[in-house]
Amino acid sequence: MAQALALAEKGRGFVSPNPLVGAVVVKNGKIVGKGYHQQFGKAHAEIDALQDAKNKACGATLYVTLEPCTFYGKTPACVNTLLNSGLKRVVIATKDPNPKVFGKGIEILKKAGIETKIGVLAEMAQKQNESYFKFVKEQLPFVILKIASTLDGKIALLSGESKWIDSKPSRDFSQRLRLYADAILVGINTILKDNPRLTCRIAPQKRLMKVILDCNLRTPLNARVLKNGDTLIFTSQRIKNSPQIDRFIRKGVKIIPVKKERNGILSWDEILGELYRMGIGTLLIEGGGEVASSALKARIVDKLFLFLAPKLAGIGLSFTDGIKLNHLNQAIALKKYQLRQIGNDILIEGYL
Repeated sequence: MAQALALAEKGRGFVSPNPLVGAVVVKNGKIVGKGYHQQFGKAHAEIDALQDAKNKACGATLYVTLEPCTFYGKTPACVNTLLNSGLKRVVIATKDPNPKVFGKGIEILKKAGIETKIGVLAEMAQKQNESYFKFVKEQLPFVILKIASTLDGKIALLSGESKWIDSKPSRDFSQRLRLYADAILVGINTILKDNPRLTCRIAPQKRLMKVILDCNLRTPLNARVLKNGDTLIFTSQRIKNSPQIDRFIRKGVKIIPVKKERNGILSWDEILGELYRMGIGTLLIEGGGEVASSALKARIVDKLFLFLAPKLAGIGLSFTDGIKLNHLNQAIALKKYQLRQIGNDILIEGYL
């Protein structure tokens, strides 16, 4: 099962909104087939592994990280192929939370006389697919906030200078986060100050939706982020009939007006709802202090990656400047966090 989980990881960044799944076929104590879900729309892990095993699958055991699907989607139902493969035993890490599948795949296998076991390395399998589990259960994207700051919590000087607070290894790690995500989100201030491309440099073929929060449509039409397609701008409803929108649409940019809250921030509820309907399973927020503060304040962040550079900046801009607490017991707490060194920096990875 550990090998199946490692195989599943190879599909990260390319299978969403499907789950990561790996599979291993074992016969007489030897691995005779391996497979994983490589890309959305392509064969699922079980089918990939059985094709690798060929006729050796008869009488073998299949280890798979997620319950086999029972319905026809982009591909036929996997459980039917398993029934016709001659497998003797199937070991499953965890049930699929999708109501179309949940428990049904296991029940079909058992009724067919195939020995079935579930729960092997279940916690690891569920963590591996934490985005998928939230997407299916809550019908919302899994939200990751990535921040690079000094030890005293500054993401930039008062002048706005921020390049580079973190080290190159940390920035390289951030590219991996872009690979894992379906969409990357920033605010208009980041667009105006840095003019970023918001691409995934380690996998140029990766299709990454670029999302901008821009209440007043100040994004320049020649901004680099608009040049490669797949760009979405959330703006205020009050300008939904503005002629500015037509200029963006002609450039292939999707404009979605949403409600503005009383604090002047665009509605996170509406933003996440729209992204879910577009099939965005994992959202990476890389915005500046205003976006980070509003996301934390709205309690929409599931996971935080905080890169702490061994520097002190003094007076500057913090990623929590927009959060005001009346009591310390209202502080946003991390749980299940871990620390590790990335280059010269310390990475704190935890859940909120």
